[in-house]
Amino acid sequence: MRVLIGVQGTGNGHLSRCSALAEALRAEQVEADFLISGRAREALFDMEVFGNWQWQPGLTFQVRDGKVRLVDTLRKNDWAQFKQSVRELRLDDYDLVLSDFEPITAWAARKQGKRCIGIGRQFAFYHKHAQLPVTLLQRQLLKQFVPVSDVVGMHWQRLHDNLLPPVIHQRGNESVAATEEAILVYLPFESLAAVRQLLTAFPQQKFKVFHPQVKREDVGHISYFPPSRNGFAEAMRNSSGVIANAGFETTSEALALGKKLLVKPLHGQFEQQVNAHALQSAKLAAVMTKLSTEAVAEFLTMSSAVQCEWPDVASALAKWIAAGATTPIKELSDVLWQQCRLNTNEVGFQKRVSDKTELELNGSPGWIRTNDTWINSPPL
Repeated sequence: MRVLIGVQGTGNGHLSRCSALAEALRAEQVEADFLISGRAREALFDMEVFGNWQWQPGLTFQVRDGKVRLVDTLRKNDWAQFKQSVRELRLDDYDLVLSDFEPITAWAARKQGKRCIGIGRQFAFYHKHAQLPVTLLQRQLLKQFVPVSDVVGMHWQRLHDNLLPPVIHQRGNESVAATEEAILVYLPFESLAAVRQLLTAFPQQKFKVFHPQVKREDVGHISYFPPSRNGFAEAMRNSSGVIANAGFETTSEALALGKKLLVKPLHGQFEQQVNAHALQSAKLAAVMTKLSTEAVAEFLTMSSAVQCEWPDVASALAKWIAAGATTPIKELSDVLWQQCRLNTNEVGFQKRVSDKTELELNGSPGWIRTNDTWINSPPL
């Protein structure tokens, strides 16, 4: 079987998720080619797992100072080049097309009458649900951006039948104790100056900052690192907590490792706004609506964290794809959600964050099996 997988390169989460899928498909002897778009080719890193991958400019959001800039997005995307890329991409040699929110592959499949399966976080929003508050207009924009035949969404809870748990590349069945007291900071959409100003207020706390605008250096209590998938994974495993934007993959990896988590959603990007809302509602993370020393100070005092134990979703997906992706996704969803468990490592935790909302973890400690959704499970 030969498949083409389109990967939205704007965020590292898409690349991390698809790198796990690439390894799993190789184990199933599925021949997978990859097309990456949405980021300058020279800005991509650690791409060996994708083999002889293709690149196209594609489409992406323009972000400045932690906010999506709509006018810049409309002006700076090369729409003529996008149409040409769609027109020139030939799919005759592929049995199946997959898209992790990558528009060129999806639109080419639509125009050529090829089945295209959308796999990834954004496809959780293609079906209406009260706990994923996306407007009708936003949902239609998503569907027009990446039109697909079938959707396989991902979320932290099972809200409907086409949702799977997250794909975690660096997996572990147990929470990982911090080997150092450093906090991992990953705020790539915030200005570096703003991140530095935020962390300078805490000279007694060590921070490891990954940011696309830095080179490797140590400045007092802050260590700076350029993007690196392996280096980032190691830093997260060794950290005592994570401060990040509200992207799906980074937050999922932190929860899989049982790290306390503070997220700041990207303004103007409704997916991150919904992610933050969902994390807060499910009591999985603290949220700050802006970079705030008050929020960070409260976060640093937290002794509680939540660990989500998810199964090997990448391997399950690879087996499903290798078999032709003909089994109803509900059946795969049923099996995987039966294997999910949630753990809290402290009882009665309550903290207030900068926007004055409260997050509480009350009840008894230990594992809770999630046969349906965490919302409907016994209270934590």
